[in-house]
Parts: sequence; C-alpha cells; structure tokens
Amino acid sequence: MLRILSALFALGLVAACDDAVAPAPAPTGTVTAVQTPDELRTPDQAARAFAQVVRRVEPVAERVCRERTTGVDCDFRILVDDRPRLPPNAYQTLDDNGRPIIAFTVALIADARNADELAFVMSHEAAHHIRGHIARQKQNAAAGAVIFAGLASITGGDAGAVEAAQRIGANVGARTYSKDFELEADELGTIVTARAGYDPLKGAEFFNRIPDPGDRFLGTHPPNAQRIEIVRRTASQL
Repeated sequence: MLRILSALFALGLVAACDDAVAPAPAPTGTVTAVQTPDELRTPDQAARAFAQVVRRVEPVAERVCRERTTGVDCDFRILVDDRPRLPPNAYQTLDDNGRPIIAFTVALIADARNADELAFVMSHEAAHHIRGHIARQKQNAAAGAVIFAGLASITGGDAGAVEAAQRIGANVGARTYSKDFELEADELGTIVTARAGYDPLKGAEFFNRIPDPGDRFLGTHPPNAQRIEIVRRTASQL
C-alpha cells in the first residue's frame, strides 16, 4: 500500500489519505454496495477509488485463490507502474520468489470511469494467476518450440533453421490459447468483482472504449463483444 500511495502522490493523484478507513470486506459470496462516486471525474477521485478498490478486492481475490488452488502463493501484491508515458494498461506477473504481482499504470487509473471498472480489471488480473495462466503459457510455448524444431529437422533444416523454428514455435505456442485464457479470466474476474461488492457488468463497460481486436488468427485477445457476453452470462448465474 505504501508503494501505491507514494507513486500516486508523486504524480499528484492522492489527496485522500485522510480517508484511509475502509469498510470491512464482505464475506465470501455476498455483494455489498460500495460508496464511491458514480463517475471518476478528477485525479483525486480516481486515487481515492483505486485505494478503496485495492482494500476490498485484494482480500477477496486471495480468498478465492485459496479456495480454488493448492500450493499456490495467493498473497497478491498490487503496485502502480509509474514509469512515464506508459499507456493505460494492467498486467499480472510474478516476482523472483513466485509472489503474484498485479500492476496498474497511472494512465489506466486516470482513465477509469468508475470504481467498478478498476475492480473488474484488478479481479481479471488476479484471475490470471488463480487459473495458472503464466505457467500454462510457458508450457504451450515450450511445446510449440519442440514441435516446430522437430519439423525443421525432419525437413532437413540446418542448425540455424532449427533455432529459428524454435523461436517461431514458441511464439505460436504461447499465443495458441491466449484468447481462452482471457475469457477464463473474464469469467472468474466477474465472480471476484461481485464478491468484493462491485458491479462486474458496469466494470466490463470499459470494453466498449478500447479497440476491438476482432477475431484475428493467433491474436492474443478475443473480440470485445465475446468478452462482454462472458461477463453477462457469468453475472446472471451468481
């Protein structure tokens, strides 16, 4: 939390430390209304909303992680990536010890229309970790590298051709199921968002403001309409 607040403060986004007491997290499976502005119109409102979303979503994501995994580090660390000129983005990664990291760029926090969008994005990134997508992507990349290298070798390729085929195969393998991973994260992210007391349908409206990747061959993200439909279908079953 200190890393989050210091990064936002340095960029003039925090003036809300006097508002540090948050309501207790809702019990698993319940939905509780969250008192935040319907629209985040100022940097101050965005900073307040982000800090509150962290306090509410993080414990719920960790609880869901423990419910659905075994032997997985569920101690999320949520950071602000304050490198200059980064576009709106959020991502999930692991530190050197395997601890899950969820990072938001300052531009994404400022671009959010409401707290529900911040909560959905955070929950989506947490879901990537809970579903083990980094490990599965590495396995797919390794399998693709072996297959393509084998094909190059069988067809008489020299060492350079085999090495190039390995790189291409790893890239193809890593992308093979990336769309499925995004939809899985949207589905589980919807559940985490709702359990934290936010509206996943309202949160997923940010898909309407980002470029639609369409249904490109080996694209990394599915069409926005498909993602919104997954959120709607999952939310209707809660």
